[in-house]
Amino acid sequence: MKEIKAMMAGTVLMIPVSKGERISAGQEVIILESMKMAIPIESSEAGVVEEVLVGVGDFVNDGDILVVLK
Repeated sequence: MKEIKAMMAGTVLMIPVSKGERISAGQEVIILESMKMAIPIESSEAGVVEEVLVGVGDFVNDGDILVVLK
């Protein structure tokens, strides 16, 4: 399993993937809003989304796990 973590604190603005979806390396999986900027979080590898651990509007901190891939 691969965990995709937040690289900064912010609010989840958008979640363009869903559980069971096959994604590719470099694909955006979460969009955070931080300091009025949209910050895309990309997957470093291909896989299948096993779980999305956040929801739109949630506040996350640097290092929080956002998405789990298998």
